[in-house]
Parts: sequence; C-alpha cells; structure tokens
Amino acid sequence: MKPLVTIDDLHVTLGGRPVLRGLSCALGRGQITAVLGLNGSGKTTMLRALLTEVAYTGHIRFHCGHDHSRPAPEHVGYVPQKLHIDTNLPLTVRDLFGLALMRRPIFFGIPRALTEHMKAMLAQVRARADLLDSPMDKLSGGERQKVLLALALHPNPELLLLDEPAAGVDFQDQEKFYDLIARLNRERDVTVLLVSHDVSVVSRHAHHVLCLRDGQVRCQGHPAEVTRPEMLEQVFGANQALYPHTH
Repeated sequence: MKPLVTIDDLHVTLGGRPVLRGLSCALGRGQITAVLGLNGSGKTTMLRALLTEVAYTGHIRFHCGHDHSRPAPEHVGYVPQKLHIDTNLPLTVRDLFGLALMRRPIFFGIPRALTEHMKAMLAQVRARADLLDSPMDKLSGGERQKVLLALALHPNPELLLLDEPAAGVDFQDQEKFYDLIARLNRERDVTVLLVSHDVSVVSRHAHHVLCLRDGQVRCQGHPAEVTRPEMLEQVFGANQALYPHTH
C-alpha cells in the first residue's frame, strides 16, 4: 500500500515539555489508520502537527494526488473532539456552513443553490436536512459531530483527521457513527487518521494501528496483532484490564 503521508523523526515541544519525541510512521493511502495511547502520549499533537497548528522539527511529506508538498485546506479535513460554541452567539448550522463556504458575509443572505448544497452535505453523513436551522449549541453530541464531519468532507479531502470524534456521542449511537466513517472510507477512498480510546472500534474498523507512548510509536501493525493483550501492555502498561464489547 502506497503512503499518502510519511512522517519521519517528528519532534514537538509545548510549554517547554517534549510531547513528540522522534515519531515516525506512514499513513496508507485509502486506509483507516487508528492511533491508540494514554492521555498525554501525543495523539492530538500528532494531528495538530499534520494541520501545521504547532511548530515541529522533522519531516511530514504529503503524497497527494496533485503532488503538493504541503497540504492545502481542500486536501485535509478535520473533526475535533469537541467544538466550543459561545452560547451568546446564535449560530445555526446554516450559519456555520455559510461562514465556511461563502466569501461574502452571511448577513447578505445565503443563495438558494448553496442551501441545497448544504442539504446534500448533511445527506452524505446521514443527517436530517432540517438541522440547517438548528442552533449549534442545541444539537445533540451525535448531531454536532455529523455536522462537523459534513463540513470536514467539503470539498473532497484526501486525508480526514478525526480526534476522538465520537467522544460526545451517546453510547448507543457511537457504533453507527464509526460505521459511517468506514462507509465514507470505502465509497470515497478517503484516507482516515482516527484517534480513539475504544479498542473494539479500532479492531472492527481500522486497517492499521499506531500505538503511541511518550511521544513515540511503540508498536504498529494490523489490529488483530496490535490489540493482543501483550501488545497493549506496551502502550497502556501492565495490570490493565481489557473489556471488549460488541454492539
């Protein structure tokens, strides 16, 4: 499998503390790569480095279809773990989409053709069209993450970064959300980098797993290999119980 991204000897220091310490790996083109690790192991910082949100040393190379040496916004989509919304700002889903998609201020109005495009964006993540008029701060966790996913998929990224995307989703809906990610991966051939603490999700959906500890890749490979207890012990430490679940 050819890589879409190669990372070599990546170092990031935040607040005077080393977070990534020589991290090296590759993201297979068209694959779902999952990242496992304890809090503080560098998972989110790795995503932020890919988004060039933090300074780093080392090399990140994007082998995009258009041979860009660095990603342009249309080539990388990002779904954060949580979106902080100012409750004093009456922002609807339509407003959020308009701010992202329009060059002119949204108070001039949103064209009907763009509204239809927004509905199509929601449809591709199996969200209701009537969410457009819903305030962002009134959405459920699952609805909010679908809205962010729809926005991340515009206009057609080659790489999709997901930082614990189902963390705010009700437990019974989490599996449906990850099924949606897997479907998008298959149908759109989008490469996915997924941060998750849920080993069962990783086992079911990922093609490749990276195990981070202390800012380095401690183990990697096929989920069936990496999620064995003796391998997980390298990431989460000894005396950690593993309780797989199926829903």
